Amino acid sequence: MNKSKHPIVLEIFTALLFLAFLFPFLIVLMNSAKDAFQITVDPLGMPEDWTQIGRNMVSIWTNGNIRYPGSFRSSIIITVVSLLAITMLSSQAAWVLVRTKTRLSNTIFFIFVAAMVIPFQIVMFPLLSWFRTVYTLTGLKLLRTYFGMVLAYVGFGCSLSVFLYHGFIKSIPYELEEAAKIDGCNRFQTFYIVIAPILRPIHATVMVLNGIWIWNDYLLPLLVLGKGNRIQTIPLAVANFAGAYVKQWDLIMTAILMAMVPIIIFFLAAQKHIIKGMVAGSIK
Repeated sequence: MNKSKHPIVLEIFTALLFLAFLFPFLIVLMNSAKDAFQITVDPLGMPEDWTQIGRNMVSIWTNGNIRYPGSFRSSIIITVVSLLAITMLSSQAAWVLVRTKTRLSNTIFFIFVAAMVIPFQIVMFPLLSWFRTVYTLTGLKLLRTYFGMVLAYVGFGCSLSVFLYHGFIKSIPYELEEAAKIDGCNRFQTFYIVIAPILRPIHATVMVLNGIWIWNDYLLPLLVLGKGNRIQTIPLAVANFAGAYVKQWDLIMTAILMAMVPIIIFFLAAQKHIIKGMVAGSIK
């Protein structure tokens, strides 16, 4: 009798938990379909005209104060280039660390793991100081540039990525690489012809985890890009717009919704690979 009740209780709890996590998104979605007056009067009520979302989106896209098209383009460039660099560098580094069984390789791997627990707030000011020092010594401008943002995200994103790739590559039989060597492949060909195709599930996991973080990040772009820069990400644009025009809640909510939709679509498209990539390395 008790056994039959447990699944029902678990399902009810899961449904309540799902609604609790979904509630903020529903609030943003409903208020995106209202004008500023309706949001002020009844923020939790259902909208009268759902087509208001389209009108608000047009206003956001054409509003010069938000500069949404430029911010969207900057977020796409920073996110895509950072993800490509993180996956390429982390997968190669993890492969070398797994196949090179020395004390040095183990030490380097543990340094990557240790970097995962260092809070960003501890290193954010030394990071800015280092960026300024690089510019003083070499003339290479890292602050307020795409290159500086990508370099920062690669540095902070590689630790977790190397850890995930390391566990996954352990489950790949070494005999595949030995067969590639017999066929005349060098190390470069072995990785990109034999290993890289096998890493597709963990590629998806790494890209989703880092992509959500990079797309939604506010603090690091604020420090590196600053305010008033021609290069700004969507979180910076929305924050600047909300701070300057606090009464236009309809446009603020729509801007937040437009920032959420691309990363939600990306997550839904790759979600089937996430768990597969996360647990595949635990087999060995």
